[in-house]
Amino acid sequence: MAKQKKNEDRATAYARSVLSGDIVAGPIVRGACQRHIDDLKNAGERGYYYDEYGASEAIAFFEEVLCLNGGQFEGRPFILLPWQCFIVGSIFGWKRRKDGFRRFQLAYIETAKGSGKSPLAAGIGIKGLVADKEPRAEVYSCATLRDQAMILFRDALAFYDQSEELQKRLKTSGTGDNRWKISHPDSSSFFVVISSDKKKSGPRPHMYIADEIHEHPDGTIVGLLEKGFKFRRQPLGVEITNSGFNRASFCFERHEMGRKVATGLLQNDKVFAYICSLDDEDFLDENGKPDEHYLVDESLWIKVNPSLDAGIPGYDYLRKQITDAGGMPSQLSEVKRLNFCVWTEAENPWLSGAVWNPCCDNGFDESLLAGRRCTGALDLSAVNDLTSLNFIFDPTEEDPFYRLKSFFWVPEEGLRRKSELDRVPYDVWARSGHLFTSQGPTISKTQVVKFIHECSIKYDIAGIAFDRDRMPDLREFAQKAEIDIAVGAWDKEKREWKFDNNSGIKMMPFGQQAKSMAPAIDKFETMLLNREIRIIVNPAQTWCVANAVVKADEDGYRKISKRKSVGRVDGAVTAVMACGILEKREIIKSAYGAENAEVLTF
Repeated sequence: MAKQKKNEDRATAYARSVLSGDIVAGPIVRGACQRHIDDLKNAGERGYYYDEYGASEAIAFFEEVLCLNGGQFEGRPFILLPWQCFIVGSIFGWKRRKDGFRRFQLAYIETAKGSGKSPLAAGIGIKGLVADKEPRAEVYSCATLRDQAMILFRDALAFYDQSEELQKRLKTSGTGDNRWKISHPDSSSFFVVISSDKKKSGPRPHMYIADEIHEHPDGTIVGLLEKGFKFRRQPLGVEITNSGFNRASFCFERHEMGRKVATGLLQNDKVFAYICSLDDEDFLDENGKPDEHYLVDESLWIKVNPSLDAGIPGYDYLRKQITDAGGMPSQLSEVKRLNFCVWTEAENPWLSGAVWNPCCDNGFDESLLAGRRCTGALDLSAVNDLTSLNFIFDPTEEDPFYRLKSFFWVPEEGLRRKSELDRVPYDVWARSGHLFTSQGPTISKTQVVKFIHECSIKYDIAGIAFDRDRMPDLREFAQKAEIDIAVGAWDKEKREWKFDNNSGIKMMPFGQQAKSMAPAIDKFETMLLNREIRIIVNPAQTWCVANAVVKADEDGYRKISKRKSVGRVDGAVTAVMACGILEKREIIKSAYGAENAEVLTF
């Protein structure tokens, strides 16, 4: 149980309370809290530190300078709730050791409707305008339409209207509800509205506050603003949203990136994410069968409505939303999305960090792999996509675990652009040795084949699974490199592999359909759940697995769906394929006995 320390800042206190179970939160928020606590111990090694005074000062700005508006809250000091303290404290407390400026450049916040995201984000914008000491700061409230962007901007205007302190420092342009600009004359800074329908060329934002990201058709307006970050010392984008309904959207890309960063599946020190969500078991009944259990168990509602204990939006309100939607599937779908943070048309990610992370091993002595029996799988990209090679090594007396080791290739040409498009640091991974680059605009298949040959000398490769549609390419480049390969076929009746020659690297065609993939997925899941396998950590592999979504066909067979997944999944596919070949090896051992199986068939 995590314990709160005496006089601890409120952001860290929230994180500890979540991890101890004193505050109920969903899995992604728990991950964000664990990240915060871990970074207090380890982030210094990466050049960051946590400034408790800076975090507390930012929280005090809200509570001593800003007042809420509307209904029962009109004129009340903006006393931050614990989850809001965590967000504000994290954004303004985490800093770069080299210059003392903010660590995070993006804060992605996804909660249920009515939790208080908009005034929180508007307050962050006001603080950025008056208290960051940034000359000629430009702060933007942005959305796809100007009317939407004005909603958040009006919260900022309300802060100004109710604060004598702000009125001394700031000025507004326009009158009444038609005011369009908040200025800070002493620093020549301003806070205005920008939207996709009326884009401004060449903005140089110190901050942007983007509302309702799930309504953005693409990342155009955000991309325009992020390009201007290069002119600023500590730029910040704050993106707030309800959950969406389109998994091919820009918002879901942000959601997935935030989920992976918060839960440790992707390291990005510039991104902070607070994403409310339910646990997998909240969608099951007491017998473990699919059920909308969260709609009736009110103890779960706070996971996605973090202000609920403060009466926002209130239990009665949520009960009414559910009751009013009864018998109307389309309306209930909206309730799930807006009030319970359920991406209504999104498939669930295949593996969670809770399954993957415990199997990861950073300190493994790879010399123990030399000469070790292993099974591989190759996903050879067509042109310039990610090429992936995975090996699963057998347990030994010295090391009783299966070991997964991953290799990747990308073209060197356009690598930085590809990093921007896929929103992952390919260039950093290449420099750290986690993936290889090929000169030119395409991946060198000859380079890949030669590397496999080197592996066949270094390791005892039982065989490598391969997409049969790519077999002609593999043969051609193997011949050019003067490398001998043996192509196999699985004899279903005799339950054994047969090869077209008795020498060379053994390649096993592996079907990409769900019927072929399903047993392999089952095998890989079992190995992870039983902790029989250890992952030799490669961030590109972790990213691929985190992207993967599994889709079942009408017969119930499952495969990794590249269409449904967000981002590259090549590493996940090859890990599964390697498991499929490993399973066939175990079938052979069962049929022939362990002593003779390898001799007979591999």
